[in-house]
Amino acid sequence: MTTATAVLAEQDIERRHDQNQYLTFVLGRETFALGILSIKEILEYSAPTEIPMMPAFIRGVVNLRGAAVPVVDLCARFGRQSTPVTKKTCVVIIETRVGEESHVIGVVVDAVNEVLEIPHSDIEPAPSFGASIRADFIQGMGKVRGKFVIILDVDRVLCIEEMEMLTQASADSGVVQSAA
Repeated sequence: MTTATAVLAEQDIERRHDQNQYLTFVLGRETFALGILSIKEILEYSAPTEIPMMPAFIRGVVNLRGAAVPVVDLCARFGRQSTPVTKKTCVVIIETRVGEESHVIGVVVDAVNEVLEIPHSDIEPAPSFGASIRADFIQGMGKVRGKFVIILDVDRVLCIEEMEMLTQASADSGVVQSAA
């Protein structure tokens, strides 16, 4: 095996290893996970700058090294009540891709737990019913220490097109309400 082939093989093993690693976090009383490959950083919570006429799940924007990054409240995105901000509340900065475009979005979580390696053999398919969030938001159910962790499909949860439609609908209803 040539040196270049060995390096490529090592990179492939490392990439597969990263694909099995998930950042776990808490929302309310449930534990969720996101693949670490989509996570850019974790920030201590500071109140985002609010933007008028946004849907309830968009808390506002934060300044990330000069760039305005939208912040999504995952509880509100899942149709739940927002949980109060505590010392453990964080903003996880995530990069999503839509075709060739990449988008950086922050998500508010109640607390970050740990990075876990969950082998593919320990991931069950998403349930078709009974989940507390939309089934299409769930990539799978990871078995960790005898309990299930909900592995989120980041591209569905933070789907830019869907969030833009909801933002437009929210703006339209604001116009209708103010005209009435």
